[in-house]
Parts: sequence; structure tokens; C-alpha cells
Amino acid sequence: MTHNEPGKLAQLAVATANPGKLRELAELLATQQIEVLGLQHFALDSIAETGLTFVENALLKARHLACMLTDETTIRAPLAVLADDSGLVVPALQGAPGLYSARYSGADAGDADNNRLLLDNMRHLHGEQRRAWFHCTLVCLRHATDPDPLLAVARWHGHIADRASGCYGFGYDPLFVPSGMQQSAASMVPADKARLSHRGQALQLLLRMLPEWW
Repeated sequence: MTHNEPGKLAQLAVATANPGKLRELAELLATQQIEVLGLQHFALDSIAETGLTFVENALLKARHLACMLTDETTIRAPLAVLADDSGLVVPALQGAPGLYSARYSGADAGDADNNRLLLDNMRHLHGEQRRAWFHCTLVCLRHATDPDPLLAVARWHGHIADRASGCYGFGYDPLFVPSGMQQSAASMVPADKARLSHRGQALQLLLRMLPEWW
């Protein structure tokens, strides 16, 4: 993060173009006086997620953006870089959608397409077979060659409903019912979701470690 003058927001570059993720991170970090800058802010494209785990993909994205921010052909800003790799894990589907959550039904698929495919693939599953969780790995780098990245991992457990409901959130939120609740994540107001979700949990963990690490 930049070290700003008193009263000014610190800035954090985030290696995502996903508007839902950016919105959630921006809302969560605003309380810490941190401004979130996504890939669009820097006119950069996403990198291919070729890792085999959430941690690998988060590191790939963070290092790629950190390299681009220090490249002489782009901009040279003293920004810390944050990358999020997250997804929905359904054990009965061998962990799918997993790493491919955003493109479960194809490279150009939207949330509705992915939700329809998930429901179709789970149509014969009942009870405990429908348990699932959201996973989030956050990685923070001080610079492109940082050998000691800050990592925070969290999971949000629940199950997959047999139909979509709710008008908030994004991704699989309309199908995901958190443990101990009767309504989907998409039925939760953003502030409640931010407090309980996988991303919210991971970010709170990261923020607790950030001052000493930075």
C-alpha cells in the first residue's frame, strides 16, 4: 500500500476484473481507509489461471500484477498488490466447480449459466450430498519479487439449494445456503454477507496480520 498523507486513503491494487469481487473488497476495505484499484484502473487484462490450487492461482495473479505495476512501459506506483482466488467446492462433484467456478459452463459463461449447470449436475443429489463450501485465498505482495507473501485462507460452509433465490450478491450466491441459515447468500444484505462470507473472513484475517507484515 502507498503511505499516504494524513486523511488520504491508502491504495491497494487488486488483481481482478470481477466487478462483484471488487465491490465486496471495496466495501470491506473502506472502513480501513484503503482504496481498491482493480485491473480496469490500470488498463490491464487478467492473467490465465493455470495453477492447480487456489493458492497457486492467487500467487500467479498477484505476481503478474506486481510485475506489470513496476514495468517501465506501464506505471511505477508503490502499491501493494492483493489477489483473490476463490470458488465453490462441492465434494459430491469431486470438488467442482472449484478452480473453474467462474467459467464452469464455458469461458464466456455468465452467473446464470453456471448456476443452471450446477443445478443440473446436482439434480440427483440429496441431503448431505448437497453440502458445499466457498473457499477464498487472499495473497498480498509488497513487490513483484516479495519472497514472503501474506496469505489468508477461509471457508464458508453450507449446502446447495434446489432452486435459486435472493437478489443480492453474485456468482453462486443464489444457490448457496450458509450453515445455520434458511435463506441463500443472495438473500443476505451486503453488510451481513461481508461479515460472514469466505472473502470477509479471509480479509479480516489478513487485516489482523497486515500491520506487522507491512
